[in-house]
Amino acid sequence: MAVNLSIPDEADRRERLSQWVDRHSGRIMVLPAVLILLAFAIFPLVASAYLSLSRFKLAGGSFTLTFIGFYNYLRLFLGAQQYHFLGTLKAFGPLEWLLFAALLALLALWLVRFARQGFTLFGFLGRLITASLIAGIVYVVLATTVAGGIPGTLLNTLLYVVVGVAVQFLIGLGLALLCAQPIRARGWFRVIFFIPVMVTPVGVAYIFRMLADMQKGPFAPLSQLFGVSQWSWATEAWSARLMVLVGDTWQWTPFMFIVLLAAIENQPRDQLEAAHLDGAGPWQIFKDITWPAIAPVAATVVLIRLIEAFKIIDMPNVLTAGGPGLATESLTLHSFIAWRTQDFGGSAAVGYLLLFVSTITCVSFFNFVVRPSRRYQG
Repeated sequence: MAVNLSIPDEADRRERLSQWVDRHSGRIMVLPAVLILLAFAIFPLVASAYLSLSRFKLAGGSFTLTFIGFYNYLRLFLGAQQYHFLGTLKAFGPLEWLLFAALLALLALWLVRFARQGFTLFGFLGRLITASLIAGIVYVVLATTVAGGIPGTLLNTLLYVVVGVAVQFLIGLGLALLCAQPIRARGWFRVIFFIPVMVTPVGVAYIFRMLADMQKGPFAPLSQLFGVSQWSWATEAWSARLMVLVGDTWQWTPFMFIVLLAAIENQPRDQLEAAHLDGAGPWQIFKDITWPAIAPVAATVVLIRLIEAFKIIDMPNVLTAGGPGLATESLTLHSFIAWRTQDFGGSAAVGYLLLFVSTITCVSFFNFVVRPSRRYQG
């Protein structure tokens, strides 16, 4: 039997190339944009990672980078910058040890239950990382807030994220349920409630700085009437934090409101009508029909807001400049201040710790809240 060993001519090669291009035309068209995006995304990550392990120093009209390992990170956890990042830690008393031991027992029970029910290596490692982060954060909370210390920028950021997003979600959900009802001027309320999210964060910060002025602000006559005109909220740590939370909540609640309103208005109407005919009350309708229908959207919008909340900088910077002391300074503002003082290595280290905390938090929220909510809907 004869075997054809002839080499394909130039026309055959061009035909094959043309067919290959036709099959992969979509990927080829997208590839340049993907490479550009990866370059702009990966290069800053790699450069800042090396910068976080180095010391930047100006010298002779130029600069030098000296590799120092994890020194910048050690400063934040155990060194001179511990008060800035973690806060001023105090020794545990009996109450703090009891609370911390109870937390460790609950986390250990959680891990053991997962290992018994359906153990997977990646699932266990993910839960172990989440449990370690929770234990570390609670330890810092107990050593600062409960034991009488002073919180640092890590806890300030988590306060803005956890409390701020929770309050924004509850208010946004309430407003969405209200505007979904057949009330008069419903369209007007929808427009009014959405206005704050269209204002730049710096503008919102200056608005609240003016409103909170106890001597010259628009509410100054009211404060003088109650005899508190000489009191300054900016000199008290918790009142300053509360003012930042109020401004951030005023701006971002409309985002929650508009997304939740769209989800509520898209829920099955036949189920609502059947529930009304059966005499179900408003709470029962919300619990059994509305919430299961909007749970995936609610979990997703909270996840999006969590990612954004970790980057808060405009409000504490303009409203309080991070003060009094470090009471309102966020991790992003911490990194910016370090960068402004040319501590580029320390700034990059803070940025990477923020990336680690936010990533673990958001991934855990997605795995333990967003995905179960989708299964719950199904």
